[in-house]
Amino acid sequence: QVQFVESGGGSVQPGGSLKLSCTASFNMFTIHLMGWYRQAPGSQRELVASISRGSLPNYQDDVKGRFIITRDNTNNLVYLRMNNLKPEDTAVYYCNEDPPRDDSWGQGTQVTVSS
Repeated sequence: QVQFVESGGGSVQPGGSLKLSCTASFNMFTIHLMGWYRQAPGSQRELVASISRGSLPNYQDDVKGRFIITRDNTNNLVYLRMNNLKPEDTAVYYCNEDPPRDDSWGQGTQVTVSS
């Protein structure tokens, strides 16, 4: 079974930064588009950013200019660098294909932004 594993979350103050990492139990180079998603309490899971196999990124408007998605195909990793974090960025963050595979969601990593 395909499984993604996320790490790097934590608690930061507004304006802080975090870098999330994603890996998988298989070679992610086979996936054209990889995405980072988030789900805040009481909300649906949403796509935050995605990146192609060739490292072409795409961002949700709310995170443009603050988040940076990168991909290391050699080491089977996808990263999400989050800068200038805001309280509304608080959520559980997941990685998955774009569009996502329903049977591949990992546990996610919690990001909490609070003063």
